[in-house]
Amino acid sequence: MTDKTNVMRILDKAKIKYKTYDYTNSGAISGVEVATAMGQNPSQVFKTLITQAKSREYYVFMIPVKKELDLKKAARSVNEKAVSMIPQKELLSVSGYIHGGCSPIGMKKSYKTCIDSSALSFDTIIFSAGKIGKQVEVSPNDLKMIVNAGFYDLIY
Repeated sequence: MTDKTNVMRILDKAKIKYKTYDYTNSGAISGVEVATAMGQNPSQVFKTLITQAKSREYYVFMIPVKKELDLKKAARSVNEKAVSMIPQKELLSVSGYIHGGCSPIGMKKSYKTCIDSSALSFDTIIFSAGKIGKQVEVSPNDLKMIVNAGFYDLIY
C-alpha cells in the first residue's frame, strides 16, 4: 500500500509494527462485510465508536464489528452515569474522521479510549486506518499505548 494514511504515519513515528489491508474495491460497507472482504475473523476486526456523556465529555470505544456496545457498561468504564452515541453528522467535527473511516489513532483531540477486553484474546486486532477502504493490524497493547487506552468489558 503506497498511500499512507495519517494513522500509518503516526504508527511509523512511534515505531509500532503494523500490517495494512485494502478493501477499497470490495464493495464492503458493514464491519462484518469488511472482515469478510479481508478474509479475517470478525471477532478480531474492531469498530471505533464515539459517545458523549451528560457531562458533555466525549469517549471512544472499540468493539468487535459483529458486536453491539453496551451503553451501561461503557458508561461505567468511564465513570459516567450514561453515555450515548453521537449523531453521525457530528462525527467529522468531533473526530476529524468520516463514518466508515473512524480510527482511534489521530483524532482531532485526544479522548479517553476504551477497548473491549476481547481484544486481549488476540495477538493483533484490525481497525480502520483512518480512511474508508484501509485497515491496520496492530497488537492490542501497542494500540493501548499509543492512544492511552484501557481494556474493559463493553459488549452484550
